[in-house]
Amino acid sequence: MATTKKTVGTFEKLSAVNVNEFTEKKQGLTYLSWAHAWTEFQKQCPDATYEIVKNENGLPYFGDESGAVVYTRVTVGELTHEMWLPVMDGANKAMKSTPYTYKTKYAEKTCEAYTMFDINKTIMRCLVKNLAMFGLGIYIYAGEDLPEGEEANPNEKKSAATSRAKQQVANADNKPWLNEKTPEFDKAVKDLKAGKITGKDLSKHFKMSKAIQGKIAELIK
Repeated sequence: MATTKKTVGTFEKLSAVNVNEFTEKKQGLTYLSWAHAWTEFQKQCPDATYEIVKNENGLPYFGDESGAVVYTRVTVGELTHEMWLPVMDGANKAMKSTPYTYKTKYAEKTCEAYTMFDINKTIMRCLVKNLAMFGLGIYIYAGEDLPEGEEANPNEKKSAATSRAKQQVANADNKPWLNEKTPEFDKAVKDLKAGKITGKDLSKHFKMSKAIQGKIAELIK
């Protein structure tokens, strides 16, 4: 369908809306809650409607052995955009209908089978992404802090810096400890010796005491 002047105006209007006060950080990514996204969208486009696409059995997802995906459609006036999103776990790994394991650099991880709770959560995330196709919060997906053309005031910059610092501390607290008794220790030393990873890479994934850091330095000489 051809883009009309009305739909162009809608995108410009929605892409200029600052939704930062409604976002939160998870795993280093920025998320906009669906409730706030839909509220702000309705303020700008009160005639907007959305649809959750269902499969032939009336279920709100489509799946096979590789995983599951959900679809939504949003309509404003004569324009409809469709969006899709795979069902993912908290680490943004695709989930399947049965539990399975996969290897990381240092350990084997188990991914649980998806449930209707995961599907419901994905549908709402998909809706937010769908709204971004009309402009709302699209700067978030582009990796920007603010809508185009908007300047952050000093207080906002300070607040953003504080939030980033808090997130870095939170991420550090979530890292597991590495010592000689943990199963990842020997592999980490081996990979360091082989040049597959660096000490900086190791620090991104694990917390280490100074004694352990010294021990590793001795082992890889």
